[in-house]
Amino acid sequence: MTITLRPALDSDIDALWALRTVAVRVSCAMHYAPEQITAWTATPVPRAYGAMLAAGGGVVAMQDEAIAGYAMLDADKQEVEAVFVDPARAGLGIGKRLLAALEQLARGHGIACLHLSASLNAVPFYRAAGFISLREEAYAHPSGISLASVAMEKALAAA
Repeated sequence: MTITLRPALDSDIDALWALRTVAVRVSCAMHYAPEQITAWTATPVPRAYGAMLAAGGGVVAMQDEAIAGYAMLDADKQEVEAVFVDPARAGLGIGKRLLAALEQLARGHGIACLHLSASLNAVPFYRAAGFISLREEAYAHPSGISLASVAMEKALAAA
């Protein structure tokens, strides 16, 4: 079972968003109320996704012919926008590889410190990757709901 990484393409957006929706429904269910999950997963693809992809900020993990996960970097905000893995492929190190690829992209943009707002279920993943917690916060989701999250950052070593 080989996992390969490639740049995300505009033509991937619908598949990426579908994967993200499944990942949120499965991975976040123990940390957020059902009504929060429903509102969270009903939102459309953010307009910023296209711009991030055009700037080379998207990475897709492929397993055979299927998208196994993806990650998005917003270089302008120096922020990890997303890291999602197909729940059926969890525990294979896909998220770790995607995050490492984003860090490499960030270094290429001259970014010295990456920021993110982690969902509660993702905090241990980011801590294991070297991110430190700055504060608990309420993330104002575009759907209008507020999601408990943790602001985190990681100083990047020079390439």
